[in-house]
Amino acid sequence: MTITETKLKKILIDQRKEYQRYLKVVAESFDSKLGLVVESLSDMQRQLKNLRDMVAKNTEDIEIIKADIQVIKNELKRKVDRDEFAVLEKRVLFLEKKIARA
Repeated sequence: MTITETKLKKILIDQRKEYQRYLKVVAESFDSKLGLVVESLSDMQRQLKNLRDMVAKNTEDIEIIKADIQVIKNELKRKVDRDEFAVLEKRVLFLEKKIARA
C-alpha cells in the first residue's frame, strides 16, 4: 500500500482533530480540578480569617482577665487571712472581757 500525498494529508488532518479533542478533554479535566483547588484554598483562607479573629478576641479577653487578676491580688493584700482573723478575734474577746471586769 502506497501512501499518496492526499492520503497522508487526510491521515494527518484526522490525527490532528483527534489530538485536539484529546487536548480539550485534558484541558476540561484540568480546569475542573483547578476549580476544586481554588475552592479549597478559598475555604481555607476563610477559616484562617476566622481563626485570626478568634485569636484577637481571646487576646483581648486575656488582657481583661489579667487586669482583673491584678485588681484581685491587690485587694487580697489588704485583707486578713483566716489565721490572722482568728488571732484578732481572740484579742477582741480578751479585751471585751477585760473591759467588762472594769
